[in-house]
This record gives sequence, structure tokens and C-alpha cells, in this order.
Amino acid sequence: MAYPNETGKEAEEQALEWLKGRGYEWVASNFRYRHAEIDLIMKHKGILVFVEVKFRSGTGYGYAEEFVDYRKRQLIIRAADHYIHQTDWHHDIRFDIVGVYRDQKGNVGFKHFQDAFY
Repeated sequence: MAYPNETGKEAEEQALEWLKGRGYEWVASNFRYRHAEIDLIMKHKGILVFVEVKFRSGTGYGYAEEFVDYRKRQLIIRAADHYIHQTDWHHDIRFDIVGVYRDQKGNVGFKHFQDAFY
């Protein structure tokens, strides 16, 4: 059995490859600012996309998007604001959630919520 940190890291890597396969360009991973972390920063069609990746081994306890609560969203927004100022970004941004789901047979699926919050 994988530990939560290992499982989360694996899910981030899978989400990264999945997004790249859909035309997203990787910018950064695990960007930290104070108590916040942004899992993935990507570019897509001229938009800077901040991605929160959530892993679920089933939906019995809820869907991935339900685990990005108000506090988590505020931390991500604060870190994104810092990143935008640090890199002098002057174009559009977006906040996405990618749910990575593994069923009992080990099959992995993805659910992408574009513009999930702000």
C-alpha cells in the first residue's frame, strides 16, 4: 500500500502527463508560498492555469472537487497571486481541479474541472 504522500505525488505525475496529452504546457510543480502549495502550474492557449490535483481511490467518501474547501482555495489563490507578481504575468489565469480516480481493478481515470473557483 502506498502512503498518502507517495500516492499524491503519483497522482500529480499522472495528471501532469494527462494534461500534457491535451495540449497543456508544463510550467512548474509544487510551487510553495508560505503555507500554500500549488500542485501544477500549466499554460494552455495563452492562459496560466493553476491546478489542484486530488486523488480518490473511489467515490464512497466523495468526489475530488469536494475536497477543495474554502480555506484550501484561499491558500491556492494567495500562492497564485504571489507567483503572478513574482513572474510579472499580465495575462489571463484560471484555477482548475483535476480528480485522479483509481478503481478496484487499478484503472486510472481523470475528471477535469476547468475554472473551478476564484
